[in-house]
Amino acid sequence: MSQTADRGFDSLLKRLVSRLNVWSLILFGIALVVALPVIIIFAHIFMPTDGIWQHLASTVLPRYLTNTFWLVLFVGTGTLLIGTGTAWLVVMCRFPGKRIFEWALLLPLAVPTYVIAYAYTDFLQFAGPLQSLLRETFGWEYGDYYFPNIRSLGGAATLITLVLYPYVYLLARASFLEQSVCVLDVGRTLGRGPWHLFTSVAVPLSRPALVGGVSLVLMETLNEFGAVQFFGVDTFTTGIYRTWFGMGEPTAAAQLAACLLAFVITLVLLERWSRGKRRYFHTTNRYQQLPEYVLHGWRAAAAVLFCFVPVLIGFLLPSGILLEMAITDGDSLLGTRFLEFAFNSLILASLAAVLAVGMAMLLSYGVRIHNTPFARFSSRIAAMGYAIPGSVVAVGILIPFAWLDNTINLWTRDTYGVIIGLIFSGSAFILIYAYVVRFLAVSFNAVEASLGKVTPSMDAASRTLGQTAGGTLRHIHTPLMRSSLLAAGILVFVDVMKELPATIILRPFNFDTLAVRAHNLAADERLAEASTSSLAIVVVGIIPVILLSMAMRRARPGSGH
Repeated sequence: MSQTADRGFDSLLKRLVSRLNVWSLILFGIALVVALPVIIIFAHIFMPTDGIWQHLASTVLPRYLTNTFWLVLFVGTGTLLIGTGTAWLVVMCRFPGKRIFEWALLLPLAVPTYVIAYAYTDFLQFAGPLQSLLRETFGWEYGDYYFPNIRSLGGAATLITLVLYPYVYLLARASFLEQSVCVLDVGRTLGRGPWHLFTSVAVPLSRPALVGGVSLVLMETLNEFGAVQFFGVDTFTTGIYRTWFGMGEPTAAAQLAACLLAFVITLVLLERWSRGKRRYFHTTNRYQQLPEYVLHGWRAAAAVLFCFVPVLIGFLLPSGILLEMAITDGDSLLGTRFLEFAFNSLILASLAAVLAVGMAMLLSYGVRIHNTPFARFSSRIAAMGYAIPGSVVAVGILIPFAWLDNTINLWTRDTYGVIIGLIFSGSAFILIYAYVVRFLAVSFNAVEASLGKVTPSMDAASRTLGQTAGGTLRHIHTPLMRSSLLAAGILVFVDVMKELPATIILRPFNFDTLAVRAHNLAADERLAEASTSSLAIVVVGIIPVILLSMAMRRARPGSGH
């Protein structure tokens, strides 16, 4: 009996070992490292709250649910329509200003939501320049006219939509550029016009990219704090902050965060269930110059207007407001420590972008070659950090590393009589760690969508010709995915430039970024001075956005550029 049990155990152990390989270990390692702060936070779920959770559920939780639902619905729908429509226009149509709109439509991506909220509040409030001009022009007094309140759920949803639609536009444009001509030729042969070709051919082929973009928008919306707090809109995120840092109840805040994460997971699972087993591949190497529909008359004017309005409201107008404030009364530190703030931001954003894209490549390719439940579960665990508010992730990182620093210092004090200080929790290491945890999903969604469109027959052909899994990734997949990799990198770069809560909590002493500087001034109601750092964040984001747009066109197979 014992020998039989031993043989059964040995057989089970051999099966488990045989299934382990380098890629499985890589997936497990990345998932464990990225999920560590989330695990630390979720450990609070099983702790008692002394009635705090019951109090929240009976008072503010219904308001959190209602506001979050409508915010997600409005922003998700709006970004999908604007991002997909503008991407199709600039890729497949020819109209005045098309080359400018290719990169200009990305500009709102460089504007933090809290910055645009401050700018429009100053511009649209009762004492602001717009309403003052209306009263002077028409002789109106208070109560003589109706003006929409920007500090409302509708105002927050509109501004967030106009800042976040580039997520969908960027991935949709990359997907449209990667599409082969043959599928479009078949559609035209079957009598499909531009509209039907768009809805029945291009959009289904780009569905993974569109879903990836909207997923990023929804997660960013659920995590939004600065704008909704400033507008007085109670959502899950503001509730988490208020519960943790205002009421001093981390356990109840962690339970709210768990509800937020469950909501995100539900959305992802619903989409994957609706997709079923359908897959979207390009099975040809016919990548020629994409045909363009020449627009004339009212169609050209409508295309220009459709592309110009998001750029105007999402970038030009708020940038003009900030520029006017910066010139009138800018930051007094301009020219002294300002370059130091900018350098810190650039270094952190660059390192985080490289690490996040590299890890996303390993995750996506590992799931592709070993599509097991364990691999899929590991990848989803690694990408779930984006659904957790930045400050919650920061606390989840700070707790274990502060404990590690204290343990090391106690050992060195007892052994050598020396206290070496904060090794991890006082360095930029945990700050970059937090960025990777927060924004790995950004690069992972973009990379996974692009890799999913490469037909598996290319992998089989490469392996038949003697290439290893790593060689196939390096020589076959990476060149095909250049535009999507660039898109993933720029998304992470700009997000890190704008990241605020995690940076404030985890930054080393005397180490500020542009986002921290802007927030500190705005929190003190010194919006004019905060405009300098805010504009710097925008300017820093503009250059890579333009370069990305140019590189995406050159990187398309068969572009000939």
